[in-house]
Amino acid sequence: MPVIKHKEQRVGVFVDAQNMYHSARNLYQARVNFKEVLKAAVAGRKLIRATAYVIKTETGEERAFFEALARIGIELKVKDLQIFPGGMKKGDWDVGMATDAIEQAEKLDAVVLVTGDGDFVPLVEYLRVKSGCQVEVIAFGKSASGKLKEAADDFIDLCANPKNYLIK
Repeated sequence: MPVIKHKEQRVGVFVDAQNMYHSARNLYQARVNFKEVLKAAVAGRKLIRATAYVIKTETGEERAFFEALARIGIELKVKDLQIFPGGMKKGDWDVGMATDAIEQAEKLDAVVLVTGDGDFVPLVEYLRVKSGCQVEVIAFGKSASGKLKEAADDFIDLCANPKNYLIK
């Protein structure tokens, strides 16, 4: 059954920037056009809040990317890249993104998760059952979790029209 989207729906968009960056790079050797992704996420509805969860490196080379996100109306939540003894690096926002979605759900009709990470399946299930929100996922279908696609009320596959969602 198709999901209903109407102009009065209040929408919150939560962007897993690392997941999207790596998917676009690995699948298409390109970058994500977040302006077009945001447009697809909102789909003519009332955007209440759009947040991207990003990682800051020591070099600061991502500064222009952060500024570009802010210019299109995406709020940033920034964490430093963790570097462990031995050189392993980690930058993870899953819990923060999930917490924010749960906290904001009472003010939203639709929650849009921009990620293909299967770790978000419990969040999708929780939001659908406990908050009554419509939960939509936008990701590159070729690299997105099958369980995540199934759990969501709607899945927008960026692979269906990659030229619209990529910057070469």
